[in-house]
Parts: sequence; structure tokens; C-alpha cells
Amino acid sequence: MAGNDAQVQMDGGTRQWRYKGVSFDGQRKEKGTVEAQTRDQAIERIKKLGLYPTDLVDTAAGTGLNAEINIKAFEKYPSKKDFAVMARQLATMVAAGVSLIRALNIVTEQVTNPKLRKALQACVVQVEGGASFSEAMAADPDTLFPPIMVNMIRAGETGGFLDKSLITVADSFEADVRLQGQIKGALAYPVVVLCIALVLVAAMLLTIVPTFASMYDSMGAQLPLVTQIMVNMGKAMPYALPIIIVAAVALAIFWKRNRNKDIIRTWWDPFTLKAPVFGKLSTNVALARFCNNFSSMLASGVPILQALDIVGSTSGNYVIEGASKRVGRLVERGYRLADSMSTEKIFPNMMVQMVAIGEDSGAIDKMLASAGKAYDEEAQSMAKQLTSLLEPLMILVLGVVVGFMVVALYLPMFSMFDAINGQAGNA
Repeated sequence: MAGNDAQVQMDGGTRQWRYKGVSFDGQRKEKGTVEAQTRDQAIERIKKLGLYPTDLVDTAAGTGLNAEINIKAFEKYPSKKDFAVMARQLATMVAAGVSLIRALNIVTEQVTNPKLRKALQACVVQVEGGASFSEAMAADPDTLFPPIMVNMIRAGETGGFLDKSLITVADSFEADVRLQGQIKGALAYPVVVLCIALVLVAAMLLTIVPTFASMYDSMGAQLPLVTQIMVNMGKAMPYALPIIIVAAVALAIFWKRNRNKDIIRTWWDPFTLKAPVFGKLSTNVALARFCNNFSSMLASGVPILQALDIVGSTSGNYVIEGASKRVGRLVERGYRLADSMSTEKIFPNMMVQMVAIGEDSGAIDKMLASAGKAYDEEAQSMAKQLTSLLEPLMILVLGVVVGFMVVALYLPMFSMFDAINGQAGNA
């Protein structure tokens, strides 16, 4: 079968549909075109080729003025909030007795993120073909769906409580989004003040400093060291500013593309946990994610070894991810979870003791949820405290920087006035 040019001939009135598909066993990917009058007929014809369609486009709607501009580099990936809303809507409809396929079709129409909508459309096609929802998500070529979501839904499908698993997914993502939002909101003011300080400094170096430099040159004034440094910075700024902007943009792009590579995470993530002022906050945020997600997976019926293998990566920190996998290997060898966690310094004694109590009482998920809530609250409290401390500190820094520049610019003028007064007194 030639996947690139496979076509099925039909009578008049047909349209061409361009597709991408994956074989039923997931081992082969192909693309090509089929002819059909409707989208459903096109899907059926693709299935007869032994493929699940993952992307299906009416070529008549994608030519001329109707052509769709699709630049993958600028496609926005769905956020955790998008996944939370999707999971909540699906849970509500499944719990009300709506069939999964119908619920997926309804949710797909309401999703605003194009990338997520396309992935859900592919899931609908595969579920209609007999695959489970978790299998359809796992088969997504862009691995768009988070592993924690796929595994929790798989556990719900196996245990017959898909609606509860979807609710747990939504709760987990919503809690994470809420914590991130609170921390970002708390730190927004200091960041804004810092940006204002940088803009003011750049503006003064570009406009005010050259004016004073010209005036002092015309007067033949002897400039103090600090003033000379300011003048030199003002002269260099028109050339340095474009370089700084380009370098900042390039660094931001590099960081966005390479932030999750192991070679960077091995040194950056440990630093974030030990950084002055913000280290404790980063640690609490990572531990809160670990506990909340671990609890959600266990509550959804995911086996503990599988949960440990996945949950570390959801913490967002390389240190916890590695510790989680090492704990999993110890548990696999027969050690208790609490004893295994106690061998890792990143897990505080409070968490280990709560897990031990959970193992004794058979409620590890509930104890982890309690620990996660405690770290959530501590992180929120620390964010507020940092804001209270950073606000006056940033204002002080802004005042010192601007004040220093003003004094440095006017210092030669004071010296000139003193010299003039001295000459007048001698006369």
C-alpha cells in the first residue's frame, strides 16, 4: 500500500481529504489522500486502509483564499487550565450518562486551543474505531496529553470509574494552576518595579546624560570619576542597547527551547532549590505538586510503582524527579514507601512520617493530600511574605539607582560653583 498517494475513487460530487494516520498497532505512520463525499465516509475509507486517522483536512477548504496558515512554531500549546476545563466537562457529561464519544464530540467543539482541538478530534476518531480513550491520548504524535492524565484515565477505564478519574485530573490541574497564579500574582509587583528601574536607567543614559556631557565639554569642566563613568556609559548606550535587546531575546528563545533538556536541568533545578530567598519557595512548590499529583494518582487506582515513575516529572524539578525514580526502585525491591523516601534528602521528615502513617492506616493518598495542602499553604504564605519584603526593597533600589545617577550628573556643577565662588572671593 502506497500511503503517500493512496486514493479511493468514487462517483461524481466527491471531495479530496488529506489525512495522516497511524496503524492499529501504533507501529506505522502514513499520510495521503482519499476521496469521499463526507468526513465520515473519509474516516471509514481510511480505516479500511488499516489506519486510525490522526489528522483529516478537506483539501477544497485549504486552497486559494481559504488556505489555512499553519505555522507550528507559533502554535500555542494547551495550558493546564485548558486540560482542567476539558476534564471537568467530560467528567460532568460521563457522570450524567452521556456516552464517551458524544461527550468528546461536545467538548471538542467547545475547546478554544486549536492544538488541543485537533488532538481531541483524532481521539474521537480512534475511540470510534474501538480504542480506549487513554490509548487514543497516548497515541497522539505530539504527546500533547500529560502522562499523569493518560495514566489516571487509564486507571479509571480499567476500574470502571472514568468520571471520578476525570474529576481527579481536573482537581489536580486546577490546584496547580491556582498555586502558580497566586505565586505569579505575588511576585508581579517586584518584577514590574525592576523593569521600570531598567527602563529609567536606559532612558537617562540615552537622553539626559549626553546633554550634560555636551554641556561639560563646552565648559571644559574636570569630571569626577563617577560622572566620567556615567558619561562613558551614555556614549556607549546607543550601540550597546540593540546588542543587549538582541541578546536578551536570543537568550529567552534559547531558554524556552532548551529549558527541559537534561544537560540544563541537572544544574538549574538544584540551584532553584538552594537559591537565596526563593529557594525555600521553589522547594515548597515542587513538593506540593509531588504530593498532590501522587495522591491523585493513587486515589485513581494507578499502581504505586507506575505512579512513582510518572509523578516525579510532574513536580517540575529534576532533583525530585530523580529521587522519585530511586524511591520506586527501592519499593520494587520490597522496601516500604516511607523507608524508601527517607533515604532522599529532598523529602522532608514531615512528609515521610505522614506517608508512614498512611501506610499503616491504608490511606496513603489521603495523607499525601494533607501534606500537599500543607506545602501549598506554606508556599502561598512565603510568596506573600516575599512580596511584603520585596516591595519596599525594590522601591529603595529604584530610588538609590536614580538618585546616584542624578548626583553623579550634578556633582561637576557643584564643583564648578565652588570654584567660581572661590575666585570671586579672592578678587
